[in-house]
Amino acid sequence: MTIGICSRDQAPEILAIFNHEIAHSTSIYEHALRTSGFMRGWFDTKERDGLPVLGAFAEDGSLAGFATYGAFRAFPAYGKTVEHSIYVREDRRGQGIGRALLDELKRTARLRDLHVMVGVIDAANAASVELHRSAGFVHAGTLREVGYKFGRWLDVELYQFNLAVPGGSTGKPVT
Repeated sequence: MTIGICSRDQAPEILAIFNHEIAHSTSIYEHALRTSGFMRGWFDTKERDGLPVLGAFAEDGSLAGFATYGAFRAFPAYGKTVEHSIYVREDRRGQGIGRALLDELKRTARLRDLHVMVGVIDAANAASVELHRSAGFVHAGTLREVGYKFGRWLDVELYQFNLAVPGGSTGKPVT
């Protein structure tokens, strides 16, 4: 497996991963499947804002997973904070792909002089919570019943990583 930059050529594979997660999980709080038109706009935004779309490529060249980040909130004071997303194809989970993508996201964020990365994780997603904890993220709060999917209310947990501190977070929320 190699980590590299995704291009628009990978849009169909990214779309398939997104839509699998929308249809079968609570890792994306969406109800409607995404379209190829959505992907064109998604890539347009990533390119316009200079945001990475990283891919984990299998030996056969297929996309095993991808990761990116974007604005945490659309206010100027949050300009050095990003929210990231990592998705690994269902048949490729448990192979260290999520960790490799997360480590590369942190590296690229530091190169951009960003300060904090935030993960917004479904509280029931134990694998993602553990991935973030093992990568030095700290729990920064829980939002109760903020999403509704599959007939039930969902909680999200916020995890943050302070990029400016060697080795990770201070253990305290950034103020």
